[in-house]
Amino acid sequence: MTEPILIAKNKDTSSYLLPKMANRHGLIAGATGTGKTVTLQTLAEGFSKLGVPVFMADVKGDLSGLSQLGGGNAKVEARVEQLALTAFSYATCPVTFWDVFGTKGHPVRTTIAEMGPLLLARLLNLNEVQGGVLNAVFKIADDKGWLLLDLKDLRAMMQHAAENAQTYMTQYGSISAASVGAIQRALLELETQGAGALFGEPALNLDDLIQTDAQGHGVINILASDQLSNSPRIYATLLLWLLSELFEKMPEAGDLDKPKLVFFFDEAHLLFSDAPQALLEKIEQVVRLIRSKGVGIYFVSQNPLDIPDVVLGQLGNRVQHALRAFTPRDQKAVKSAAETFRNNPKVDVATAITELGVGEALVSFLDEKGIPSSVERTFICPPASRIGPVTDSERGACIQASNVFGFYEKAVDRESAYEILKDRAEQTATEAKADGGFDWGGMFGGGTSGNKTSARRSDGVLEAIAKSAARTIGSELGRQIIRGVLGNILGRRK
Repeated sequence: MTEPILIAKNKDTSSYLLPKMANRHGLIAGATGTGKTVTLQTLAEGFSKLGVPVFMADVKGDLSGLSQLGGGNAKVEARVEQLALTAFSYATCPVTFWDVFGTKGHPVRTTIAEMGPLLLARLLNLNEVQGGVLNAVFKIADDKGWLLLDLKDLRAMMQHAAENAQTYMTQYGSISAASVGAIQRALLELETQGAGALFGEPALNLDDLIQTDAQGHGVINILASDQLSNSPRIYATLLLWLLSELFEKMPEAGDLDKPKLVFFFDEAHLLFSDAPQALLEKIEQVVRLIRSKGVGIYFVSQNPLDIPDVVLGQLGNRVQHALRAFTPRDQKAVKSAAETFRNNPKVDVATAITELGVGEALVSFLDEKGIPSSVERTFICPPASRIGPVTDSERGACIQASNVFGFYEKAVDRESAYEILKDRAEQTATEAKADGGFDWGGMFGGGTSGNKTSARRSDGVLEAIAKSAARTIGSELGRQIIRGVLGNILGRRK
């Protein structure tokens, strides 16, 4: 049996997280400055020592200290003495740094196709009609075998669909210019937020997140999110995509002695904020079923009310730091949090939540039968690694020592929808140029002086026809008109 993880203690009891129950998910909640980051660090260290890989987003940069040896912190030493942690010793953890922008870790990329229309519609904040158009464009690309890898692929595909809307209408439905324009504007806004770096190849291989080191310790994957969190919709969608991909690709595992992977979702309120009902249902499904894949999800939030009830009810392992009761909503959150714990006659939960000090928490973990333990007021055990961020040189050394260094750093741009459509446009332009240069006057007998007026009229009519045709030359229908109608009337230039 795998050894339990010591998370917290008080003078009477020790609170352990059982590894076989760790994939039943959990919640870490509390106001800013109450100790959630240290709790995250302690949990991550515990899982890593058991050989369980971890994925966590580092919003403030503080979690990077997991890669460095602890020591020299008076508060840590005082807490070790207070809790009588006789077996405590400083240690490091194997860490892999990741970063969408590629500056503080290995680049994290996915493709437009892997993200899919549902998550992408949420990322672009599209309405139902616009989302339907996006879905149709994805289907057109799939049917034609045109890869959607990056933003320029999708932009080119949207333009192509708009130009050929009539052709596609009967098979894929209406593709209005207004909807395509709205999607294109949303893509432009996404690009200005730096999302262009998120889409492309090589795409992240999920197997690279589930690794152990030579000592059998689970690798802690840290996503640098200080810059990413400035674009909360991108941040939330990326993490949701990771969860969805894990759910889709990992095989059923049943009940294990310990999880295959533990996933920490910091700033969890961003995941559920303004999410459409269809997306909330998908999140609830993933949280409910991913447990059987051996993945544990731990939501980290300032307020338990930020988590929908259908999700909150599945989070069996709870660490509740202090909450403030300054507003009616805060008071409701305190009452709601207090009611979710299994009663302990020794603890007045509602009162304790507002009195907890930094590093102090109300803790309840699942026992061997999956039943929540009685709530305990405890102190979180300090981490063995450094509390606080690493230096740039320390981060750089860790990145270069990684097993994946050099693979994700170089972007690849293979042939996809953008290149295919660009080649088609260039071919069309070449054909259109070959169809031009006609002897307009000679064709209609306009070369003699007696027919100059008639020739001018004919030239004017033909010029209008040519200009009208030129406006549609980019579309399939336009190309057919140029090569068909005008080609038959005027003939190709010898």
